[in-house]
Amino acid sequence: MSRLLENLNPEQLAAVTLPAQSGLILAGAGSGKTRVLTTRIAWLLQTGQVSQAGILAVTFTNKAAKEMLTRLGAMLPINTRGMWIGTFHGLCNRFLRAHYREAALPQTFQILDTADQLAAIKRLLKVLNVDDEKFPPRELQHFINGNKEAGFRPHAVEAWDDYTRRRVELYAEYDAQCQREGVCDFPELLLRAYELLERNEPIRRHYQARFRHLLVDEFQDTNRLQYLWLKLIAGHATPTPAAVFAVGDDDQSIYGFRGAEVGNMRDFEREFQVPAVIRLEQNYRSHGNILDAANAIIANNSKRLGKNLWTDQGSGEPIRVYEAVADLDEARWIVEEIQQLVREGAARSDIALLYRSNAQSRVLEHQLFSLGIPYRVYGGLRFFERQEIKHALAYLRLMANPDDDTAFVRVVNFPTRGIGARSLEQLQDAARTYNTSLYAAVSQLAGKPAQAIGAFIRLIEEMRLTTRELRLPEMVDHILDASGLRAHYKAEREGEERLANLDELINAATNFISEDSTPAEGEEVVAGDPLSRFLAHASLEAGEHQADAGQEAVQLMSVHAAKGLEFDVVFITGLEDGLFPHENSITELDGLEEERRLMYVAVTRARKRLYMSLAQSRMLHGQTRFAIKSRFFEEIPAELLKWLTPRVQQGFGAVHTPTRNEAYAGSRANAPRQANRDLGGFRIGQSVRHAKFGSGVIVSAEGSGADARVQVNFGAGVGMKLLALGVAKLEAE
Repeated sequence: MSRLLENLNPEQLAAVTLPAQSGLILAGAGSGKTRVLTTRIAWLLQTGQVSQAGILAVTFTNKAAKEMLTRLGAMLPINTRGMWIGTFHGLCNRFLRAHYREAALPQTFQILDTADQLAAIKRLLKVLNVDDEKFPPRELQHFINGNKEAGFRPHAVEAWDDYTRRRVELYAEYDAQCQREGVCDFPELLLRAYELLERNEPIRRHYQARFRHLLVDEFQDTNRLQYLWLKLIAGHATPTPAAVFAVGDDDQSIYGFRGAEVGNMRDFEREFQVPAVIRLEQNYRSHGNILDAANAIIANNSKRLGKNLWTDQGSGEPIRVYEAVADLDEARWIVEEIQQLVREGAARSDIALLYRSNAQSRVLEHQLFSLGIPYRVYGGLRFFERQEIKHALAYLRLMANPDDDTAFVRVVNFPTRGIGARSLEQLQDAARTYNTSLYAAVSQLAGKPAQAIGAFIRLIEEMRLTTRELRLPEMVDHILDASGLRAHYKAEREGEERLANLDELINAATNFISEDSTPAEGEEVVAGDPLSRFLAHASLEAGEHQADAGQEAVQLMSVHAAKGLEFDVVFITGLEDGLFPHENSITELDGLEEERRLMYVAVTRARKRLYMSLAQSRMLHGQTRFAIKSRFFEEIPAELLKWLTPRVQQGFGAVHTPTRNEAYAGSRANAPRQANRDLGGFRIGQSVRHAKFGSGVIVSAEGSGADARVQVNFGAGVGMKLLALGVAKLEAE
């Protein structure tokens, strides 16, 4: 027993040895929550308070469940096989397998993963002859899953308009289809298990009598249905409810978009009459300055249960802050700093680059690629491997080479345009017969296939004609609209990130043109048109420098993907208002509080050294957008920050970073030294008008002739914009 409890701090010991009653354990980042949870199970077993069959432990990932079982096996001489330790979905699947008849399921029922479920919905819409543009399959999937996770069957969903009423009808049809086919999607596993427990008293009583101790990890991430399931199986309403040991951190609740209810922790404390909340505040991961910054940030949230992280490892280094002129400069500095850290002995795998939006990875990946530094995108795909980017590149490849069959097959029916598998089969047969490409073989088709695929050919030809005189970035922008890719992803409920990636592709083209037109000293100008060279560049970036398995590599990831991980060195990038915190959070209920929790998670990933970086300007939609530093900087005590750059930088594109209530003031100071530039008839200090941004004043310029770009002050509400004169179509006022 002494070996089991040794080296626990007083709070950990109090949690592990809690009497047989419900308890809420507020476990801060790096406070040893997994150890506490596992030791609690071992202590209950070793003291004879419960048998292995009387424990139910719920985690959120299979990895966490396996880790818990491994640790438990190392602590006690027991066989952990057969213990009810797993994820919500895994445990509910086990429950339904045991009671398939009562659950009205076949014994061999199958589980639909996310992709299978989407395919089933598409098939249903086709059978019912439903317009999938009016009712996009992915959006319907979110509607169905959202209602299931809230515990609502179709008859319980409130339909406040005709559109919602039709979606409810489709939800009912989908439920009937799944029942006929004997399949369950992921939300169905939990909902059906809950419904069976609720209506079948003998089964409910059996499990309530069996499981006397319930232990729940990451309690702050539970959704409403998961909490109701826990209440039911714990016998919350019975005279002798089970002891629920809930471990979580309300300050790390960052999955509201997935339905997580941070309020479940408060409800649990009240409804289970938790006598005391135990706070695990000693952090074993990070140095003091890092924790002080995290505490200061999260203290600004009002709806907290409250705790304050501390460590006995000392203050450590200050948090280093770098303010770059532009996003490319930010990426360049970060990679140079990584090179220096590696020279000083840091392992690349102990260095993490975090970003709020996945689209931000592109400039970082490009810089790492350029210098040949191995990197790995954790929990996601590299930029040029993402679905929406590969679709866009396929259209561009057809513009450059219509005989590219791989690109043709990828987008001939994406977005969907009514081209069926039979039509494509006939086209492939014709291509083999005449020994030609699919594109060329379309002329050999007749009837409906010729009509459907011919419309696609006309689309490609029209795009080629329309973009013939456009520069590469404008060509990419036009194709994203004309192809229907933007409209397709706008219709998706969670298409915002894919749209951001498509916009980043325009930025990639803009930066490529800039770098491509100015080769390094000694390099030859590469032959070929800009589009072909850009496509070759994208293929090379997609195909090289991704770290091999086991290779030391820098880690890139979104802050959401970083939860639960830790690194010696962490860079939090793009700390600008509108980016982090995200602009959507300003208008959403409690949105800013969740963004602050996200920042808290980002900060507490660092063990020894933390960097924060921002850019005064960032490319957006192929144009430069000027930014202001994140409000989170204002929430961190100044003595914790070490600014590596002057607070006001000089040079083109580096103007004073304004406060939130400050507009940029027009300036003619650069006019004398730039007056001799060839600006196509425009001059520094001239008043101009833009169709979208309105009236403004040219305050500086770079380049000349066809490559000239001007910086225009459009005043309050718009601010500075960097515009290419060959594209912007400015008018003199």
